[in-house]
Amino acid sequence: MSEQQFSRGPAMRDVAAAAGVSAQTVSRVLNDHPNVQESTRRRVLAVVEDLGYRRNNTARALVTGRSKTIGVLTLATNNYSRSSLALGVELGAREAGYTVNSVTSSLSVQGLTDAVSRLVFQGVDGIIIAAPLQDAAEQIGKITARIPTVNTDGSSNMGDGKVGVDQDIAAVMATKHLLELGHKTVWHVAGPAEWSDAASRLTSWRRTLKEAGCEVPPELHGDWSPESGYQNGLILGRMPEVTAILVASDEMAFGVLRALNELGRRVPEDVSVVGIDDIDLAAFSNPPLTTIRQSFEDTGRRAVQRLVAQIAHPELARTPDLVAPTLVVRASTAPPPAAA
Repeated sequence: MSEQQFSRGPAMRDVAAAAGVSAQTVSRVLNDHPNVQESTRRRVLAVVEDLGYRRNNTARALVTGRSKTIGVLTLATNNYSRSSLALGVELGAREAGYTVNSVTSSLSVQGLTDAVSRLVFQGVDGIIIAAPLQDAAEQIGKITARIPTVNTDGSSNMGDGKVGVDQDIAAVMATKHLLELGHKTVWHVAGPAEWSDAASRLTSWRRTLKEAGCEVPPELHGDWSPESGYQNGLILGRMPEVTAILVASDEMAFGVLRALNELGRRVPEDVSVVGIDDIDLAAFSNPPLTTIRQSFEDTGRRAVQRLVAQIAHPELARTPDLVAPTLVVRASTAPPPAAA
């Protein structure tokens, strides 16, 4: 066949002619139809590779009713957890034979509902919601009522389809670690109140202190950024009674560490600090950060697996899929100073 014939790109009929089969047979091979002889399948796939044929996903969607595309809603942020989760989704989708169509949004109800509506309009086969829904959960639930949806944030109205890490266990592990070192109580720099993960950690921190008979100090809130951790660290570092701090993310914990250092409060000799996430930089902070490990990339992959299963079998029960995190002890925690 001449180069001129393929200036438009090879079509399915070109593959059929080169392989000596019908276009219907080529279609069956490309869609993994079982009623195709193995020798024919291999011959067709060899021609597909040789000619560089690419399937027309729009045409396939018209025939199968599926676009082989996953929609992902994330926040417009450069936060480490969001980028790591997105990588896991991308890798999981590729392994499952899907492409990813991502949209970002602000935390406003209008922004979230508009973003999800765009994904539905674009004909994705299913949606992964990786953003806190706040007051938008009910509206988004209506929009996605007829499309498979998985939630990695765990907002209460959509918690039955959640895939993620058990944040209750994360906060309990961190708080108990500090108490078992001998600290009388644990202060907490929490995440934004509108994030369900942050709210879950806050509730579990309080409960763990109460169950241990410890005083529950007032929590402080950050916005996940190192700057917000730094500002809260300047407050806590000026309070001599503070000997242990649980910070709701590693990135905020880095800010706390810097603030304590500037105030002359040694870590861990004067103050112990625990983060949550175990991002790559945690092992290289000064001192190396004790933290709760949770794999965002793994969460992204598992979210894709759950979603693909729902796409294939809509009748599947939608139960939460939560895994336990692990405590990684490094040099930022120690028993409290004797004077405390």
